[in-house]
Amino acid sequence: MSFRTIAAIPVALALAACSSPDEVSEELGVSQEGAGAQAVGAQGAATANASATGGGASAVEEENDTYSFDYAYPAAAGAIPDLAAMLDRKREDARSALEEQAGDDRAQAEANDYPYRPHSYSHEWKVVADTPGFLSLSGEFATYSGGAHGMYGLESLVWDKRAGRAMDGVDMFRSAEALDDALGEKLCEALDAQRAQRRGEPLPAGPGGDDFGFDSCQHVKDATVLVGSSNGRAFDRIGIWFGPYVAGPYAEGAYELNFPVDAAVLDAVKSEYRAAFAAR
Repeated sequence: MSFRTIAAIPVALALAACSSPDEVSEELGVSQEGAGAQAVGAQGAATANASATGGGASAVEEENDTYSFDYAYPAAAGAIPDLAAMLDRKREDARSALEEQAGDDRAQAEANDYPYRPHSYSHEWKVVADTPGFLSLSGEFATYSGGAHGMYGLESLVWDKRAGRAMDGVDMFRSAEALDDALGEKLCEALDAQRAQRRGEPLPAGPGGDDFGFDSCQHVKDATVLVGSSNGRAFDRIGIWFGPYVAGPYAEGAYELNFPVDAAVLDAVKSEYRAAFAAR
């Protein structure tokens, strides 16, 4: 999932959901400190509500008999007022959608005398890179709405500090297709290597018999694109994240691929953002 999907959170809540994505590789530079704020929970109560902020970080937790809700972002995001306000709005939109759907489903369960399974939604933003001109974040979210299993995803958000606006990581490139072309066979080879490792056998040779695309090369347009930095000065790493059901069945989980920025990738960057990138 990408930053553009944040507005479609009510749709995500409609999915049968409740796993979190694998941690994005430390190689890409994602901070493992998460939100940087410790949320304090109420113990032994039917309803628990907690929120914490510190140095700009925010973490909100809410749990009751109908649903549980968690949302957090790091201090680096909270330190930018416009970005913090945007994330706060998205948090309240997600909470309202969860509360409405969970309430409706619980009412249906009680009216039709079948067990109700509490719903859940969690979303955690983490710092991927903080450069002089941009703040790159990843947003892991997971939902559950009473089905056999949950659904999860990963979003990209890049804040342009000078322009004061947010964008998806892929929007820094001329197009998803241009980044596809720049990565070329490296993307397919890296994806197939991970598939073979997880499946314990080489992928079938040749076309045919791949109705779901689980043996085929996938494309950037169907991935989340993260931009990372090894030095805090310029973006020199690219993360390509394929969610469940994109590159493999649900049981295989998400696929995350990391690539250094090279001359071909630089050429795919929009001219207005070229100075923010550097080849490794």
